[in-house]
Amino acid sequence: MSLRNSADLPTSDPYLPGHGDPAWSATHYALDLQYDVSGNRLRGQVVLDAVAEHDLTRVVLDLAHLRATKVTVDGAEPAKYAARDNRLVVTLRRPLSAGTNFRLLVKYEGQPRPLVDRHHGDAGWEELEDGVIVAGQPHGAPTWFPCNDRPDNKASYTISVTTQPEYVVVANGELALRRRRGATTRWTYQQLEPMATYLATVQIGRYELRELDASVPMLAAVPPDVGDGFEAAFGRQPEMLVAFTERFGPYPFPSYTVVVTPDDLEIPLESQTLSTFGRNFCRDDWDAIRLVAHELSHQWFGNTATLREWKDIWLHEGFACYSEWIWSEESGGDSADTWARRHHDRLADLEQDLVLADPGPELMFDDRLYKRGALTLHAVRLTVGDDAFFDLLRSWVTHHRGGTVSTAEFVAFAGDRTGTDLDDLFKCWLQQPELPDLPAAS
Repeated sequence: MSLRNSADLPTSDPYLPGHGDPAWSATHYALDLQYDVSGNRLRGQVVLDAVAEHDLTRVVLDLAHLRATKVTVDGAEPAKYAARDNRLVVTLRRPLSAGTNFRLLVKYEGQPRPLVDRHHGDAGWEELEDGVIVAGQPHGAPTWFPCNDRPDNKASYTISVTTQPEYVVVANGELALRRRRGATTRWTYQQLEPMATYLATVQIGRYELRELDASVPMLAAVPPDVGDGFEAAFGRQPEMLVAFTERFGPYPFPSYTVVVTPDDLEIPLESQTLSTFGRNFCRDDWDAIRLVAHELSHQWFGNTATLREWKDIWLHEGFACYSEWIWSEESGGDSADTWARRHHDRLADLEQDLVLADPGPELMFDDRLYKRGALTLHAVRLTVGDDAFFDLLRSWVTHHRGGTVSTAEFVAFAGDRTGTDLDDLFKCWLQQPELPDLPAAS
């Protein structure tokens, strides 16, 4: 369904007004960026392969704070293009019929900065003291490239960034090229597996690259003076990978990278094939370790199996929170049941106004959603038993690898896969605001 704002521009998801156009879908983004770190100047070009979902007379892209300087459609100039409300509206010279493949080229430039949303704060391209982070979730992608910013439209990516040679560039996927030319170095990454726009990222800094001994290629981009804190926080990350592979199925991408910025960050940043942490997370306490597990688990729950609508965010965050508890019991800490009952007691004393399956944009990142989502999974585990529960998780990821998912699909899948009637359980945990009791531990 296409919703309309006051400017008659499309919105694909009511949780994120003013983003996304359901009338067309991207299939591949080829990004070519030139970035001056010292001046925060970005010049970019995107070649965007796409398909018309409906008959089109215009194509609406998301682009915030940056100026388009050239646009072509299948190699020819459009009738016109114009910037409106953090969108780029391209009026076609000739209409495109539904099902038609087409190619957009957009050149653009400017000084990128985060985009501020009244519900979700700021997200996007952000300068550090000496470098860049890109935090895409949920609305930051348009701050650095023209896109169709909707989570149900996953595409492959080629991301090339040219910048000063003293900086390391990390982006999604596999490094395909690193080439020094004069006063710049060009880095090219290929993300072949489908990816939602909010998971696309670029990290730029004076990093050193380290290889970790893991069951899949695992890298770390860290400040040279990161010290012993990195090992304290991330030293068991390869073990986490083994544990999650056993519980969730094969790791869904060719490699995994963790970036540690020289700056402190309030929270870690999730993106496909990599996660970004501030230096302040280089600690050995549980509140740091659990977030290392949390972000790694998003590669299964969020990155390969991605929500179709933002109202289903518990399918990402509830699963990642439960993964923290799984790592705790796998690594000799408190059991998932202990964590579940501890957080259940805490949530029972809080306001009961959150409906997990449709929390609203104001509460979609509320900590209660994370914990109640994890508690929902624990209730399923207690009901069906460990063997059936972890078979359910593995099968869910395998079945939806590279695709998009919904709460209704998970509810139906869980009942079918486990052979158990879970309708009443899910109704209580997902559709009603009151916190249900947990089943008794077996």
